[in-house]
Amino acid sequence: MDKFIINGGIPLKGSVKVDGSKNSALPILLGSLLIDKGTTKISNVPPLKDIFSAIEVIKYLGAKVHYDQKKQVISIDSSKLNKNKAPYELMRKMRASFLVLGPLLSRTGEARVSLPGGCSLGPRPVDFHIKAFKAMGAKIKEDGGYIIASASKLKGGEVYFDRPSHTGTENVLYAAVMAKEKTVITNAGCDPEIVDVARFLNKAGARIKGAGTPKIEIEPVKRLKAVEYEVSGDRLVAGTYMFATAITGGSIKINGVNPEELTMVSLKLKEMGCKLSFTKNCISIKAPKRLVGVDATTFPYPGFPTDLQACLMAATSVAEGTSNIKETVFKDRFVHTMELRRLGANITESQGEAVVIGVKNLKAAQVMASDIRAGAGLVLACLAAKGKSEILRVYHVDRGYFQFEKQLKNLGADIERAEE
Repeated sequence: MDKFIINGGIPLKGSVKVDGSKNSALPILLGSLLIDKGTTKISNVPPLKDIFSAIEVIKYLGAKVHYDQKKQVISIDSSKLNKNKAPYELMRKMRASFLVLGPLLSRTGEARVSLPGGCSLGPRPVDFHIKAFKAMGAKIKEDGGYIIASASKLKGGEVYFDRPSHTGTENVLYAAVMAKEKTVITNAGCDPEIVDVARFLNKAGARIKGAGTPKIEIEPVKRLKAVEYEVSGDRLVAGTYMFATAITGGSIKINGVNPEELTMVSLKLKEMGCKLSFTKNCISIKAPKRLVGVDATTFPYPGFPTDLQACLMAATSVAEGTSNIKETVFKDRFVHTMELRRLGANITESQGEAVVIGVKNLKAAQVMASDIRAGAGLVLACLAAKGKSEILRVYHVDRGYFQFEKQLKNLGADIERAEE
């Protein structure tokens, strides 16, 4: 296993281009299983561990896959699927793999999909998905850790979520595009990644309206066609660089991302004292001498993203005054508070709420990443801390950030990768 060694206290400067969105690329790759003829090409796909896990899944199911890592283009021919079972040994690597359920059920009439794995962020139930598929006419049972779904032809219909579900919405899109009748999703997830998936499916011939809003309508089609599609830039990676700039007192330009997808993040950073400017696919940010504390509550898009909560908490750790952060998306997403305290942060948390009293300086320490975004938050805290810090288990960070240490190094950070 690798670790990062960071000498903190250096303001970030320069420019960086973000790669394609992992959270768009993964569902798009799995959604390509719906296309039963020809080769689909997906570009701007970063070579991350989760991407390789998704490739393993679709290869196992019978698809032919070629990944040009240098060009970041994946070619997929899923015309000859020969399995409808996604086993635990593949599914345990990432929770997004549960998105094979919709395409398999739509293509084969039956799907046996293991309950998913991924980061340890508390319970992330798939009951949203199951309830939706039942509403569309599927028969579903659970046996030995597998969800077994069957339907000779999904009927479509009215589907709703009690709470917006990102992956639940995507799975229903896959099930609905070739159903018997029109499907309407109420209280759908509005995330930009869902919009990306819908654009991909529409380019392939689907008829989806309303993606990005709480109500999505899907008129069924008989089949989808092979296409070429470019994945959008990763807003979460861009947001991480924004907070990295803020916490180090730097000034950088971030290319390859739609600023409108980071509106709430930008507003919070402005409230903390940062100056921001935007062009079509670029964000420029300049930090003040010292940040100002801020209150924030994580919430499904367009609210403040839970995936940037750790980065926000790191930044508020050195901000002037007291900040209050409330986590409403994932029950156990404050694991990084213990590690931030090792760096000298003054944080108390209870029942999904954290109070952060800013300190003037963080101090170097050895810390450990527990998941992708917590690891990114710790990297940011160590970039600001005085002295030499070490971050263990950075394989978590590698799941969401391609060549993170090299990109930060190009921005002036003193960071190295080494074996633990």
